Amino acid sequence: MTRQEVVPERLSGATAVVFDVFMATTTLLTILENGARGVYPAASLEEADQVKEKLDSGSLLRGGEQYAARIEGYDHGPFPEEYAPEVVREKDVIFVTTNGTRAIADAAPADTVLLGTLRNARAVAHHLEASGLDSIYLICAGAVGRFNVEDFLGAATVLSRMDVDGFRLNDGALLALDFAERHGESVYETLKRSRAGRWFVENDRMDAFDFVADMGASGLVPEVLGGKLRRASEHKSYVRDAEWGRSPGERI
Repeated sequence: MTRQEVVPERLSGATAVVFDVFMATTTLLTILENGARGVYPAASLEEADQVKEKLDSGSLLRGGEQYAARIEGYDHGPFPEEYAPEVVREKDVIFVTTNGTRAIADAAPADTVLLGTLRNARAVAHHLEASGLDSIYLICAGAVGRFNVEDFLGAATVLSRMDVDGFRLNDGALLALDFAERHGESVYETLKRSRAGRWFVENDRMDAFDFVADMGASGLVPEVLGGKLRRASEHKSYVRDAEWGRSPGERI
């Protein structure tokens, strides 16, 4: 339910999927998808500085937030639209946030660490099933130790698109499946009613909100390996989910 609940020794031999829907995992997915040469999620400003020392400063961008504020001296903030293809192509990007990148670091003891969002939920579910895994942890970053709806919604959406027969589900997974069953036809509105969702509505940032909420928009599954993102898999053909109020479209 939050990154603070992670028990490192339980992750050994498992695959972990980290969710920070608003915004870290969504933005990191976008940076990788838009052609960055290297994408480096950092757990802290200090770690970001250490990574910076190993990279070519001439082709380096730094972005993210700390406690919802833009980081002084950094090139960009936490929002996906700041990392368009023409901005990140052939660049190294270091990205650090208050919750999401720390959750990624907390998941490091797992054998495999993947990033989940609403945009790639279907692709993540397909990847997990195709991999034949028997131990999976879905980790919600949360908000400074507090539960939030958006990360739980992301995890529930992935879980609901998997065949879970044969898995021994913990109580959080059982609750997530029930949540997905009750809100599967109104995910967009559920996201909008969340605390973070209300911020986007009240601050007239529905462009960013709609980007985050675009279920099925991405077929890419990012994996964290050695502190750097890579493409674990990419599904070239997929269909946006109709319940989001958009016309379902096939993308090849």
